[in-house]
Amino acid sequence: MAAILGGGLGGLSTGYYLLKNNLNNNNNLKLILLEATNYCGGWIKSIRTKDYVFEQGPRTIRPKGVIGLNTLNMMEDLGLSEHIAAIKPDHPAAKNRMIYVRNNLHVLPSSLISVFQKNQPFSKPLIYALFNDIKSPYKEMQDDSIYNFVERRFGKEIADYAIAPMICGICAGDAKEISVKFLMKTLFEYEQNHGGVVKGLMKSMFQSKSDTNMDLSELAKKAQEEKWNVYTIKGGLETFPDTLQSYLTDNKVEVNLNTQVEEIQFIDSSCALMRDSKGNNLTANHIYSSIPAYALAKLVRKQHPALADNLNDIPFVTVGIVNLYFDIKEPLIEPAFGFLVPPIENSPILGVVFDSCCIPDQNGTVLTVMLGGRWFKEKFGDDASEQMLLDIAKKEIVKILNIKFEPTAHHVNILKQCIPQYVIGHYERVDKIREYIAVHNLPISLVGCSYDGVGINDVIYSAKKQVEDSPCVTVTKDYT
Repeated sequence: MAAILGGGLGGLSTGYYLLKNNLNNNNNLKLILLEATNYCGGWIKSIRTKDYVFEQGPRTIRPKGVIGLNTLNMMEDLGLSEHIAAIKPDHPAAKNRMIYVRNNLHVLPSSLISVFQKNQPFSKPLIYALFNDIKSPYKEMQDDSIYNFVERRFGKEIADYAIAPMICGICAGDAKEISVKFLMKTLFEYEQNHGGVVKGLMKSMFQSKSDTNMDLSELAKKAQEEKWNVYTIKGGLETFPDTLQSYLTDNKVEVNLNTQVEEIQFIDSSCALMRDSKGNNLTANHIYSSIPAYALAKLVRKQHPALADNLNDIPFVTVGIVNLYFDIKEPLIEPAFGFLVPPIENSPILGVVFDSCCIPDQNGTVLTVMLGGRWFKEKFGDDASEQMLLDIAKKEIVKILNIKFEPTAHHVNILKQCIPQYVIGHYERVDKIREYIAVHNLPISLVGCSYDGVGINDVIYSAKKQVEDSPCVTVTKDYT
């Protein structure tokens, strides 16, 4: 039916939905997936031992909203329900999320009553932020940074100590550059349409809620009933893409690893030629590209330089990941999800996840230190080594958590250009890219974190929507 470019979660999910579409429509389809590396799964990678799991990328998934429920439906369909480990509202990882400010760890408010109380590092109870919104003037804008929006509506402390570190945790980015539409599109629309967030929220309470019309699996219903905060998969999140890959191969999808595509040439509206590094040609009626925007830009530049320029305008950042395992029986940390460091603190680290609290079946204390992101080059230069990042991570662990033991095991990975940055104007840029494709009748669909959201749920839902919106096609291979 199609050629899928990239074997990360976006590409695998595209294959899944194309297969579902095939079964539902009784089509005789042929699918081929091309992955440049020697494994599928992209940035989701788990290092498993009998004592610990080191996650190299994402480790938990949120079950909330339509896109979260959609992922749970997929999980059950793949037979993963019994492998799910849920974190419920009463779990320490759900209740205790911290920030590191002025040499101290502070637990962020997580209950309704805490909003009315003064919590360090905030100088006032958070309820005062709503009063700030009510009295703040309206400002007409097409887009804004999420930092500026929050500072304008709710105050500088909320922007510095709540939003800025949260953006570090989600996309390793600078809240002063990231579009408000990335996380707060609805709140921004309240301001633009009603003059303020509280005003918009009050008016929305009297509007009918739209029905998603989604059939929910038993797993999705369970997540709703038990009000899961997040969940993971026992034995490591990599089980998820591994299972997806097996589903594809079991259904006769041809998965070609170590296949680097070097150029795409669009012949007409239903034919595209891909040339790989070995000189092989692949002719497909439609391409689903799940590779990063900058990688796709290189492939289409010769024929469509304007499209390549727009794709290259989506910036990416590099993140250092340092996993640490301490084989100490006594608890070395208080139970919590972990902590983030606001950029205003000028720290070399973005935050630390307490994996031994978030991930089941960990023997001892397991921590993951995140470094760099938007500030990687600024903090570590062009020649950052794994040893440099390890030394910095251990130093910060001693300073902040007072863990003076040497880790029993560790792993360091530098994930180059791993997370796209949805800077101001991102969504308009993506619309422009897709408009170019439509105007020129190019047989390609864009899937994944470069365009429609950086989270696991976003990537999966992006694949679903692009499959639903694309034509039924075929693929032929011509090795010459």
